[in-house]
Amino acid sequence: MINDSIARNRLGLGARPDDQPVADPRRWLLAQLDAYEPLPPPWRAIERTSMRVAQWTEQQAAIRSAPEAQRASVRADYQRAGRAAYLAGVEARTNSALQSSTPFIERLTHFWANHFAISVDKVPVLGFAASFEADAIRPNVLGRFEDLLLATVRHPAMLLYLDQSASTGPASVAARRASAKAPDRPTRGLNENLAREILELHTLGVRSGYTQADVVEFARALTGWTLPGQQSLEDAAQTFRFQANQHEPGVRTVLGRSYADDGQQQATAILRDLARAPATASHIANKLARHFITDDPPPALVKRLADRFLQTGGDLPALYRELVSAAGEVPPVAAKFKSPWDWMLSGLRAMGVQTVPAARIQFLTGRLGQPVWRPGSPAGYGDVTATWAAPDALLRRVEIAQRMATEFGGKIDARALAPRVLPGTLSGATATAIAQAESPANALALLLASPEFLRR
Repeated sequence: MINDSIARNRLGLGARPDDQPVADPRRWLLAQLDAYEPLPPPWRAIERTSMRVAQWTEQQAAIRSAPEAQRASVRADYQRAGRAAYLAGVEARTNSALQSSTPFIERLTHFWANHFAISVDKVPVLGFAASFEADAIRPNVLGRFEDLLLATVRHPAMLLYLDQSASTGPASVAARRASAKAPDRPTRGLNENLAREILELHTLGVRSGYTQADVVEFARALTGWTLPGQQSLEDAAQTFRFQANQHEPGVRTVLGRSYADDGQQQATAILRDLARAPATASHIANKLARHFITDDPPPALVKRLADRFLQTGGDLPALYRELVSAAGEVPPVAAKFKSPWDWMLSGLRAMGVQTVPAARIQFLTGRLGQPVWRPGSPAGYGDVTATWAAPDALLRRVEIAQRMATEFGGKIDARALAPRVLPGTLSGATATAIAQAESPANALALLLASPEFLRR
């Protein structure tokens, strides 16, 4: 049976000082499926994808028309605007999590954003990161997996991050024209990045049976998937374009199944089949169980979740309900070591903090080693204890705990706070250490850095 601590701290984002115990934690969690708001107030001021696409398109046109000596300045202007959009998104994401009354679903948005990871290490992605979460992740987190998959794959952030926007079929109209116009100049060719990561990370998972030939065939099917061009912006809401003259003609065969040569629908049909595949169900089930339950989930639990995924055609709310039921059947211990992002959020929520400026979030997450939307790899941030529990990382948490306690703690009485935010898990040793601390700030820092608070 799920207790209050599991509901708030493992499945949610951490208890707050004014949270009242809920009589039925399972019902409280499931009620959030109906109460979730995709774009709560902190998100409403950020620039949406269509606006960022318009700025991107204008920048590309300005670069093409500018003299060579001025192009660096044009790029710098766009990068400054992109960084402003990124920081606004970091602030919206954090403050939404701090204020959320649906923390279970909010955690799910973070899970999916990390599953479909992009990274602002790549400069063109910088301005699209916030809108990726706002427009591709958040509105689809309570839909079907295949719709979430399609939304993320078609978003400009993913198209730019994995170099899909320029991928051109070798036998496409665009490639033939370019070759005829400049036969001695290398032309843009096929890029396999997006196809490979969809198969390896987003759907089937590694060692699931696909081959390099499947990757190449899928990449050919995806050619032509790109961002809107200048001529496309009459429709202000357009954020994706199929560029037919970049598409590789021909029937494609992926995982033994043939897909007709019907333009954009060819790759769409492949994606829909991948979204419904048994290997995808197992991959998603394993990742959800690992994130919410334990680093090494039992095979029976993974199968249970995968079966539910397949039975419902990838209906995500049905999968979440099964996950909540499963969470109530495992020992009620804090089995998951918090990532830096989780730990920071739970610490701020424990202190009742509702808003933090972007610059401060940047400092905290950077010092802790998990800057927002910057995993540096399409695989996203790690999700197991070994990723985050190194001795130097723990020392940084102690340092940040002291900073957070001093900066945000005010006159908080950690002795009274501890049992409220760690219901049923606060140990006698930690309670004694807090009671004997030299100052209120030290007591609060001891709570935030305690073994119980480091886990969920």
